[in-house]
Amino acid sequence: MKKIEAKKLAGKVAVVTGASKGIGASIAKHLAAAGASVVVNYASSKTGADRVVAEITKDGGKAIAVQADVSKRTEIKRLFAKAKKSFGHLDILVNNAGIYEFSPIEGITEAHFHKQFDLNVLGLLLTTQESLNHFSATGGSIINISSIVSTSAPPNTSVYSATKAAVDAVTKSLSKELGARHIRVNSINPGMIETEGFHAAGIAESDMRKQVEAQTPLGRIGQPQDIATAALFLASPDSSWITGETFFVSGGFH
Repeated sequence: MKKIEAKKLAGKVAVVTGASKGIGASIAKHLAAAGASVVVNYASSKTGADRVVAEITKDGGKAIAVQADVSKRTEIKRLFAKAKKSFGHLDILVNNAGIYEFSPIEGITEAHFHKQFDLNVLGLLLTTQESLNHFSATGGSIINISSIVSTSAPPNTSVYSATKAAVDAVTKSLSKELGARHIRVNSINPGMIETEGFHAAGIAESDMRKQVEAQTPLGRIGQPQDIATAALFLASPDSSWITGETFFVSGGFH
């Protein structure tokens, strides 16, 4: 990992949910490279989370891995208790944990709905709620990872797109609610990003990828670091007068 100049996050503490792979892992590594102590949260991939922590510590950074399903309040409380025990306080929360499933309207079930809303929306709200017990009086930054589907809403994604539209609304509402506490709340809305899940879903060689690239002004899909550098900006003092915003990071596709 390339060293970020001036260690602009020196002394800061960050919790990144869903950070064992993909976008979350890249964000965790970028925040650590900038000087933050990072809590790498994971739901099931201990191996992936441990790998992220090992990469951070090998480069001289500070990180721990903490298992927690952030759709469950009791596990969220345990996550932040471990973060406090290790690093003492909180300055940055990245709500990255999420899930996506696609289905035409005929295939939507209660389980399909709740699986996505319970993690993508309720989990984000509960995680943010608990984080407020750990931010200091000087405030900090909350970064929600949304998606361009919050506005583009492709076919067969009605539930997933609805969760991300909800994340955008939550971001705006909480920015107004938490501004007096000096806590900034913004969202990043990535376009198509090449992650482990992207390959596992068979999208890498699909016509969908070719179509998206053809419609993207910058001519390529994104990489996790494209989102991580935006998150680093929103976590840092460089964005100290920015809140309630949705940042579309999609190569111009939205």
